[in-house]
Amino acid sequence: MLTLLKKIFTWWNRDTFGTRLKTIFFGKLVGKDDFGNKYYENKKGNRWVIYAGEIDASKIPVEWYSWMHFTSNKIEKNHKLDKYKWQKPHKPNLTGTDSAYHPNKNKNVSEKKYKSWKN
Repeated sequence: MLTLLKKIFTWWNRDTFGTRLKTIFFGKLVGKDDFGNKYYENKKGNRWVIYAGEIDASKIPVEWYSWMHFTSNKIEKNHKLDKYKWQKPHKPNLTGTDSAYHPNKNKNVSEKKYKSWKN
């Protein structure tokens, strides 16, 4: 029962009940990416994504990002972008977690970077 209520009223867990209905009745599956996200389009040209797992907009790959924003209307089948060895794998947005970047995380904050000329 709680899962059903969560599904109906919350959008941050997964897609809502309304989005699921819209997808079933009006959505045409266009494709799926490496993360498992599914991309849909309706007859009016509206486009949306159903995320696999946690909702994180940074999980959309480059080729699908351009499709979502109408930069390119064509998605090439079996298109695999070659990654260079200097490119890092995807990391989710870590803002608000313990792993988030903080510039003074490992430094002694009480230590000043300068010395005052007056004592």
